[in-house]
Amino acid sequence: VVDMGTKSLWLIVTAALLAYYIYIPMPESIEERWKVMLISAGFRTVGHLAGLAEWLGLMHYMEVLMLITVSERVPPTSDENVTVLDTEFVSVPVRLYLPRKQSDGLKRGLVYFHGGGWCVGEAGMKSSDHLSRQTSNNLNAVVVSVTYRLAPKYHFPVQFEDVYSVTKFFLQHSVLSQYGVDPARVAVAGDSAGGNLAAAVAQQLLDDPEVQTKLRAQALIYPALQTLDLNLPSYQENKDKPILSRALMVRFWSEYFTTDTALREAMASNRHVPPDASHLFRFVNWSTLLPEELRRGHVYRSPVPGSPSLGEKYPGLVDVRAAPLLAGDAVLRRLPRTYVLTCEHDVLRDDGVMYVQRLRAAGVPVTHEHARDAFHGALMFVSSPGDLALAHRLSRQYIQWLSDNL
Repeated sequence: VVDMGTKSLWLIVTAALLAYYIYIPMPESIEERWKVMLISAGFRTVGHLAGLAEWLGLMHYMEVLMLITVSERVPPTSDENVTVLDTEFVSVPVRLYLPRKQSDGLKRGLVYFHGGGWCVGEAGMKSSDHLSRQTSNNLNAVVVSVTYRLAPKYHFPVQFEDVYSVTKFFLQHSVLSQYGVDPARVAVAGDSAGGNLAAAVAQQLLDDPEVQTKLRAQALIYPALQTLDLNLPSYQENKDKPILSRALMVRFWSEYFTTDTALREAMASNRHVPPDASHLFRFVNWSTLLPEELRRGHVYRSPVPGSPSLGEKYPGLVDVRAAPLLAGDAVLRRLPRTYVLTCEHDVLRDDGVMYVQRLRAAGVPVTHEHARDAFHGALMFVSSPGDLALAHRLSRQYIQWLSDNL
């Protein structure tokens, strides 16, 4: 009896501890809350293991996170609607999605960049593969999904250069003709860090004399767009929300530029921008760029400039290729029609909202989809793990916008 009682007690204690670990307060607006809690607990566990492995000197933190990518990778598998194959464009790995249905006219074209904080992910991850396959099939579009090089082995601007070179290659008339793509119906898109890259590519193409094809559209899914202020209202409100905490986003940003922990520490305290760049703070002044409902009583405090040495070492901090929100109005007004998805419960929410505000002020046609019941990375769960109804809804909205505007 004692033995059974002891076992029962251990079972109860274990269950209680497990429930305590899994349970986190969830906003009422989020549906399937227990499913989201389980997903979040899984990501937290990997994060804890990554921190432990790094502390023990076994593996870099991001190498552990890459295990998620490896476990989620699927081979290029064609079906009755889409031919899928892995190849290279200008020595950069890409996964191509070629629609099989016969059509009288030319096809649409889309260059897609995956998320993962410039440190993890690839075109072959199940979620990226699923979304690209859906896009290709539904739009009769040739989709080029890019697997760019990652930090910590490679730092800015390598990731940008990889996706930019692929996009330039694809936009050549001879290449578009080879794949039967209409030069007037090509777009770039990406999620999270991929949204950052898509925005930067769209800006950079404007003044590239070697590129004759103009983008028809850009689609930015919960993009990271600025490095200057990591204490926006969205960073404060969502610092511990599912999937992407403030601490992890700071880690992603710092790893994009360097493995030097001094930059990470400066970013964590929001004191990383060199004094000679403080004039750029106007581009991220959320007191003027956010609507009242998102300011929500927060008091604006301009970031405090940091050490000049960090700016000298890492000029990418204020480079528009890393922080597209820093582009001037003369650049923004020439951008193509734009789709921006932001999520209420996301540290990057205000980046996207401020870009929407600036693009609209510059006269760019913008569709802003603000998901009040969503968190960062929601589209990852359009297939396993999780398979959230929310992810299916958001992916349908994104593909519908492309259908209407590309």
